[in-house]
Amino acid sequence: MISQKDRDLFENLFVLEVANNHWGSLDRGLKIIHDHAVVVRYNNVKAALKLQFRDVDEFIHPDFKGSTELRYIKKTEDTKLTKADFAKMIDEIRRVSCIPMATPFDEASVDLCVEFDLPIIKVASSDMNDWALLEKIASTRRPVIVSTGGASEKDLDDLVRFFEHRDISLAINHCVALYPSEDGELDLDQIDYLKRRYPNHIIGLSTHEYHDWHSSMLISYGKGARSWERHIDIDHGGVAVSPYCSLPQQCDVWFKSFRKAAEMCGGRSDSRRSISRREVEYLDALVRGAYARRDLEPGYVFSKCGFEKDFYLAIPLRKGQLSCREVMNGEQLVVPIKANESLTINHIDGPYNENEGLRNLILNRGL
Repeated sequence: MISQKDRDLFENLFVLEVANNHWGSLDRGLKIIHDHAVVVRYNNVKAALKLQFRDVDEFIHPDFKGSTELRYIKKTEDTKLTKADFAKMIDEIRRVSCIPMATPFDEASVDLCVEFDLPIIKVASSDMNDWALLEKIASTRRPVIVSTGGASEKDLDDLVRFFEHRDISLAINHCVALYPSEDGELDLDQIDYLKRRYPNHIIGLSTHEYHDWHSSMLISYGKGARSWERHIDIDHGGVAVSPYCSLPQQCDVWFKSFRKAAEMCGGRSDSRRSISRREVEYLDALVRGAYARRDLEPGYVFSKCGFEKDFYLAIPLRKGQLSCREVMNGEQLVVPIKANESLTINHIDGPYNENEGLRNLILNRGL
């Protein structure tokens, strides 16, 4: 069973991955935070804005520094920010009432997460079995969200056991590490698999599809995902936006789809739903009422065989009328009834008439 602590942390949490889309510019990073925070606030959702931390000086081998051929190395160097810049971005995330998060890609960056007092740490798909990094993250005792792109079942089991044995809160995101992902590559049925295999954890979706911001939300919510992650960006300054990144107006569609999914699913999966009065009244209008086939006198005793011979069922059901839902066996008529007259609660003795709750139910339903 998922703990209440984990529900409070992870349930209905949106992680907006700023990644390196600030391109090493503090001003651009702050504008990404501001523009998306407006949409978060307008939709009244719980959101974290997530950065990526790397100790760039140590992260890249000296022989490859300055390389223009290896895209990952070039992007890492091009997007470098100072600790002071990150501090300003984290202060802004807190100022706009979002949760600051980061993905640390090395041990020094984990220390930075602690220094900034980030409440949740993210483990990237690429680091699911980087045990030196996982040990460092676990040493912080902070809650963790992990993406599972490319992971084998053993990788998953090992990581989940690792954090469970240390009693560290863990949420698990289904993820396909293709940037962008085509609709046919999303494998959303994996949400079912993860929920069955790890029933004590919130299961989420980290997604990179780019054709719409509506369908995967409805499907993933219906399957039980309760945390979501997307990369975010802004159309600003002539910088090309990667197709797997979401602009503020696209996140707005995403959040509204979440509200629609929650509305349509109803929020109850572990108990029977409450039936509304409107639904009861609608169904009552379709119920057949009991009508006499012939005149009958007081003292008539109801039985199954006699009922089928002496009464018939038809619509509409009138107020106070007995219906096909009531089984009558042994009750008696206390007043006469005419052919084609409604059989009402006032015609008979027995529990339907004597039980105040049943009597009021029958008296208040129907036309």
